[in-house]
Amino acid sequence: MKALALLSGGLDSSLAIRLIQNQGIEVVGLHFLIPFCRHKDVKMEKSAAKKIADSLRVKLKTEYLGQEFLKMVKNPRYGYGKNLNPCIDCKILMFKKAKKIMKEVDASFIVSGEVLGQRPMSQNKQSLKLIEKESGLKGLLLRPLSAKLLSLTIAEEKGWVKREGLEDVCGRGRNLQIKLAEKLGIREYPWPAGGCLLTDPEFCKRLKDLIKHNQFALENIELLKVGRHFRFSPTFKLVVGRDKEENERLNHLFRKGDIYFEPKEEPGPSALGRGEYDEETKLLAARIIARYTSCGQEVKIFVRILGKTQEEYLVKGSDKDIRGKMIR
Repeated sequence: MKALALLSGGLDSSLAIRLIQNQGIEVVGLHFLIPFCRHKDVKMEKSAAKKIADSLRVKLKTEYLGQEFLKMVKNPRYGYGKNLNPCIDCKILMFKKAKKIMKEVDASFIVSGEVLGQRPMSQNKQSLKLIEKESGLKGLLLRPLSAKLLSLTIAEEKGWVKREGLEDVCGRGRNLQIKLAEKLGIREYPWPAGGCLLTDPEFCKRLKDLIKHNQFALENIELLKVGRHFRFSPTFKLVVGRDKEENERLNHLFRKGDIYFEPKEEPGPSALGRGEYDEETKLLAARIIARYTSCGQEVKIFVRILGKTQEEYLVKGSDKDIRGKMIR
């Protein structure tokens, strides 16, 4: 007997997996990579998921959801939560994918760490039933942490899983899960904080700006996770680093067509511009970077454009340069 379990990397999915393992069932973990995870990039996200899978001693499969995820985020059938989080549509998309992978790995049912009542939009009884139906998994989706409060699944009816070995967790509190983790020997897990940036109000302001200006594309999503953002025009925006790590990240994201700024003789931020620009745009961007340097005097800013000669500007920034342009 084998089960396919969605492994988010949080405590709930780890508990769900361990509860099923304790009934003598082999579990394969499935982690979905999405453009809106809180990690800097896909490589870091995969590494974190692999670490959790190894601690649970499960094989791990990863599945990247790119363009189809963006399409779903832009036009969710069941709407958004408090911010731009289309939680019901997201779950349906993931479970539809999981159903296909379930057959590929020869699993008999799917396991999820969802908890009844934990999230108001997607984890009430009505939504849980809707997600199960729309993903084509009626009877095949087992939620071990709240199973005793939900209808019997095929796995329980056939005796593969004993209901007495499952739980009746309900609500937004975490005390029961923490106690259960101690009981099941799960020692290391991330503190629950929500791993999706679509629930972050500040991130969503930046995302709405992309959508408004028809720049909602995968190559622009990673930039939203970095720095201060300034909108110059419908076709140009500037991202300014806030520390050394973000400066390095912007340099990594620098691609053909972009314009890159950095002070060379004074400590200060680097910045990446993306879109259509002219000489006035470059000067304004240089002044904004000068505004955030530590000296408060004229600053020499170097400008790089891939395939072109490096330029240099001597400028002094002020608060008026950023007024009305920061996305917040």
